[in-house]
Formats: sequence, structure tokens, C-alpha cells
Amino acid sequence: MKQTNISVFVLHNGCPHRCTFCDQRTISGEVKAPSADEVRTLLNEQLQVLRAHNTRAEIAFFGGSFTGIERGYMVSLLEAAHEAVTAHPEVYCGIRCSTRPDFIDEETLDILCRYGMTAVELGAQSMNDEVLRLNERGHTAADVERASGMIKRRGLSLGLQMMTGLYGDKPGYCLETAERFIALGADTVRIYPTVILEGTRLGELYKSGEYRTFGFDETVELCAKLLRMFGEAGIPVIRLGLHASRDVEQRMLGGVYHPALREIAESRIFFEDMHSEMERLGGHSFTVYTDPANISKMIGQKRENKEKLHSMGFDFTIKTEQGTRLRIENAL
Repeated sequence: MKQTNISVFVLHNGCPHRCTFCDQRTISGEVKAPSADEVRTLLNEQLQVLRAHNTRAEIAFFGGSFTGIERGYMVSLLEAAHEAVTAHPEVYCGIRCSTRPDFIDEETLDILCRYGMTAVELGAQSMNDEVLRLNERGHTAADVERASGMIKRRGLSLGLQMMTGLYGDKPGYCLETAERFIALGADTVRIYPTVILEGTRLGELYKSGEYRTFGFDETVELCAKLLRMFGEAGIPVIRLGLHASRDVEQRMLGGVYHPALREIAESRIFFEDMHSEMERLGGHSFTVYTDPANISKMIGQKRENKEKLHSMGFDFTIKTEQGTRLRIENAL
């Protein structure tokens, strides 16, 4: 059975900070916070859709700092979600939320657990304190470590979110952040290359020339390394890059935003692995076996991987092999 999220956006509610990159309304595309009754209506409407597609869903409160919103409002949303999970456990399999690491304490976790929370995602963004300070996050890496430990001790799934290319960031800092996420025992990760939006502090710094984020190629290379690191650690990256949005496209000043960013980064990994294996095997002509789902990533956008390997003296044909990521043989 497939699994998905039914996302409920609570916008910037609950957060007293205005980080340098933040414009939650543009990112989420929402204009008002939903009431508990509106959440009930949404969940009831989605029941038949999910059943028709043989899909289960977690109810996900995203967009703002969920555990920082007005407590009565937070509880009302949790009640609506918990009712749906209790009444329809065959469809709704849990509740998740995203919040800030400094908005987690034992009392808050008591409430979340009381209403059946299954996963908490922390917007850590970076584990470098100077990057956090420059981007006015209002928390430290130690806050991320503290909150992560509390969430794990409650038996909840821990999600950690990171951004790349923030003000003051370096690729090495991002790799160190990934290492620390792994050490913290993250169950899932989201990676968001920075998108610079009009009306944000980053936008002002970018227009003044004081701030330059990572370029597209640098970001692809970095994201490929991050995907490999988390993959080797057995941690799923459940999102890479912002969701496609016309508002983001219209208000974007700079940064990296591409609807196929993950596929491009995964394609870079395929190139590196194919090149390494072909060099190990020796020769110039190969047969490459892979699952049909991998073929476009293996060839690369606009046949980039195939042409780059050809320019290095390597030619190959592809044969499908169900369930195989990558297997290479010298061609006969």
C-alpha cells in the first residue's frame, strides 16, 4: 500500500522570528490558517480519494512552527487530526508536524503524544552556529541536539531539515551538518537549497551584493554528496528542493530552484558510480544493467552522462534488469 501526506499549512503562526530567508506565505501558497473544522472537512473529503488509490496518509501540519502556535489552537488542530486517525486507522496512519528546535519541551511533547503524534520534524537548517546567527534563526546547534534527543526518547520519528547556501554558508558546513544529523539518529531528512525571495532579508543582502549563494552546479554536486551520505547511513531524504510554485518563481531573486533538482543530483551519483566502475573494469565498451525506473537518471538530462562518458572514451548500452540499481559488464 502506498503512503503519502495530507498537508495542512499553518503558515508563519507561532514563530516570533523572521529568519533572513523566510516568507512562508510565498513558499506554502496559503493565505490563511485553517480552523479545526476546516481540517475535519479536508480529512473527510480525502477519505474516498485515498481509499480509491489504495493509499494511507499521515496528517502533516507544515508551514509554520506548529508547537509555537497559540496552545488552544494547536490542540484544536490535533483533536481534529486525532479524530480522523481514530475513526479511520486503515486510511490515516499518523500525525506529523514541523517546528523549531527551541519550541520543543517535555510539556509540549506530552500534548503531542496524547493526540497520537508519530513524527516531529525540526527546522534545524544548519548545525553551524555562525550560519544560524547570521541568518537570525534564534536557536543554536545545541538546541537541535537537545530537541532531537527528547523526540527520540519519546519514540517519535525524528525528521531534520537543512538548507544549503545560506548567508555565510560553505559546502563544508553543509557536509558537517549532514554528519551531525546522522549522529543524532535522524529517521528522515529534507534538504532545501536556499531560494532568495523578494521581501526577505536575504533578498536585500543579495541585491546589495553582500551575499552570494551557491551556484547551480555547486548545489547539484553538494546535493549528490548529501544524498550519498544519507543513503549510506540508511536515512531517507524525503524531500530535496522546494515544491513547484508559481509564487516562488515570480518572487525569486536568486538561489537554486528546479523542479527536477533531485533527479539531477541522483543522475550525478549515477555518473560518478558508472565512471568509477568502468575505470575499475577497464576497456571502452560496456553493458550497463539497471531497473527501468533508473534509465533517465543514468543517461542524464539531455543525455549529459552518456555524452560525458563518451568524451572520456567510454561507450555503453543499457539493458533493463528489474530491481537492479547498477551493474556493469565489459561488452563482448
